Amino acid sequence: MPAASRILLVEDDPNLGFVTQESLERQGFEVTLAGNGESGYAEFAGTVFDLCLIDIMLPEKDGITLARDIRQLNPRIPIIFVTAKSLKEDRIAGFKVGCDDYIVKPFSMEELVLRIQAVLRRTKPSLIKSEQQQYRIGSTIFDYKNSMLIFETNRQKLTHKESELLRLLCLHLNQVLDRQIALNLVWGENNFFMARSMDVYLSKLRKYLQHDQSVRIENIHGKGFKLVVESDD
Repeated sequence: MPAASRILLVEDDPNLGFVTQESLERQGFEVTLAGNGESGYAEFAGTVFDLCLIDIMLPEKDGITLARDIRQLNPRIPIIFVTAKSLKEDRIAGFKVGCDDYIVKPFSMEELVLRIQAVLRRTKPSLIKSEQQQYRIGSTIFDYKNSMLIFETNRQKLTHKESELLRLLCLHLNQVLDRQIALNLVWGENNFFMARSMDVYLSKLRKYLQHDQSVRIENIHGKGFKLVVESDD
């Protein structure tokens, strides 16, 4: 069994820091919490981490400076900025310093966990080698690793976005997948054009799965989508 991924969380709001740490630890991560940029740097210098979760607005050393200093010690460590700032200039500054993702407060813990998993999947695949690679959707097998739908002798190759969207639906099987979470995780942002694009991809997934009458993808008005698989009971 692989060791838990170690996360450095740098957040100066003690309440948010505690809630985030506790939520991530319930998901199986090992989390070290630092309350300012200087202590965050000291923690990173003395410990091996798999990912850093850094607020931009920090006392003593701001998040951008901290990320730059951390990159001097380890150029490849994944960094996700967590911040109340949503201005384009702040996102650009974050990506210029080398962050791997960016999440704006307020955010759901579900979205944060999915973003962390997505970054680790890209940057440190050995850490998620036990992650589920195949999903059964009624009579169809979804081979996530190879982006393939398998039904009897038929094979349907999926695009990257189709595969990522279907995986999110599978992770929320028979539950509502929040539309905004799907847009942010698969398309990177939530706007009208991205939303229309996602609707097109959902239509394609429905078409790929239409051979099985026990499977459907429902629109949940005002909320999102649900992959429904009816049982034989």
